[in-house]
Amino acid sequence: MNVELRAVHDSDLPVFFRQLNDPEALHMAAFTPADPSDRDAFEAHWARIRSSSDVVRTVLADGDVVGSAAVYGVPGEREVTYWIDRAYWGKGLATAALRALLAEVPERPLYARAASDNAGSLRVLEKCGFRAVASASGFAQARGTEIEETVLLLEG
Repeated sequence: MNVELRAVHDSDLPVFFRQLNDPEALHMAAFTPADPSDRDAFEAHWARIRSSSDVVRTVLADGDVVGSAAVYGVPGEREVTYWIDRAYWGKGLATAALRALLAEVPERPLYARAASDNAGSLRVLEKCGFRAVASASGFAQARGTEIEETVLLLEG
């Protein structure tokens, strides 16, 4: 599959909202909005990040919207995040999308966080050069409990 990134279009948001409400994907991501089905909160979140200085992209696979990827935060502490539709998991799309995002945003260091039991996401990050530097615990809205998360770093 050909993976590309582009600016987020208004027409992408219904796809992102549907993806955010996939119970299995929510469980895996763990650190999600308190109420993913709150459409107003979702719209406000996307309006805020689209008007920020963050780098936010739609992920396309063979021209179809399959997710999003972003770099956000303050310089020196910026993080990457991505979300790929569960139907496309295990096909290398997240790795390809993250590599494209990292090529577009050359600043380093960059950080990432993933639930420590999310082996797929940890593998994607490691393939892209991130290395685990710490672990933390935090309340995972999607699981309703505190869980361990891995903090990763990508240096110059």
